[in-house]
Amino acid sequence: MRTDDKLDQMEEQRPTDRVRPPSMTRTRLWLFWGTLAVYLAIVAGVLATTWLVTFDWQVMFFRPYKQWPEIHAFLDYFVVLGQRGPTAVAVAAWLGWRCWRQRNLHPLLVLGASLLLLNITVGAAKLGMGRLGPHYATVVGANEMGLGGDIFPSGHTANAVVTWGVLAYLATTSLRRRTLSVIAALGALGVGMTTVYLGTHWVSDVLLGWAAGLLVLLAMPWLEPGITWFEDRLMGILLRLWLRLRPDSLRGPLPVGSLAPEVSRQRIASDGEVLVSAGTGGRSAAHNPDSWPHHPSRPYTIRSERAPATPAGSRRPPHADRSRSTPLSPVTGRGRNANG
Repeated sequence: MRTDDKLDQMEEQRPTDRVRPPSMTRTRLWLFWGTLAVYLAIVAGVLATTWLVTFDWQVMFFRPYKQWPEIHAFLDYFVVLGQRGPTAVAVAAWLGWRCWRQRNLHPLLVLGASLLLLNITVGAAKLGMGRLGPHYATVVGANEMGLGGDIFPSGHTANAVVTWGVLAYLATTSLRRRTLSVIAALGALGVGMTTVYLGTHWVSDVLLGWAAGLLVLLAMPWLEPGITWFEDRLMGILLRLWLRLRPDSLRGPLPVGSLAPEVSRQRIASDGEVLVSAGTGGRSAAHNPDSWPHHPSRPYTIRSERAPATPAGSRRPPHADRSRSTPLSPVTGRGRNANG
């Protein structure tokens, strides 16, 4: 089998590239600005000590954990679905498996970027407003702002929205995306209400946490170019490192992903020498059928078919010009035009 035909067969067996992530459509943009307006309205309502703060105190005096003590033990475990550490590990394990199947790092990088943006925005808001929680409130009816607290907005709620919402964001079909969006929304709603039940957050904390998490998810398409750029560089670095450490391991097709163009399609020999190289900009053959013709004008050459190198470093055989101008006679073994 020809070398180029073998490569065509291996390229056909490679999985397709990653699914295109959601783009910043007009609807998504309107949802972002609408959610931002709600976010600012909640903050203004708490700062001005409006009816929202009054409702916070009414729920606090109601003490839900005393009204329904039979579900207290269950909700102590359920609220873990909003804790950053356990949820990040669980989702990262699932997305890591998807990275292995897709042969790229995009799912894990999306999770990392979303959590980084969440920690920056929510952390800055917590420290900037410094609100105390219900268990540490000092003045009845006050908004408890600027007293060194860190519960506004609710980190559990925002983290539940983002961590589980990333699964819906990375869904491969519309049906899966809708289904996972509903599941993530119900989970974030349950986590937020659980914190109110346990008395660790005001109702307004939870409302702001929902808005903060949704803003992060809606803003993710703006981060996609940076994520793709970082993935290209990281995959190129990892591939070069792998080529140096394990030169015998890449005798078949390379992992699919956004690789650096100069190393996107290479096969190497046991000593690390590149035998086949054809840069196609990191796209698979399924998306660029003309990039791998079955009979290219310049067929690929493996090392065993090359002419041996001369001491001067040239791969041309000795007396190449003479053999080309005076072909050997099948009888005498000498050139047909040679003297004698």
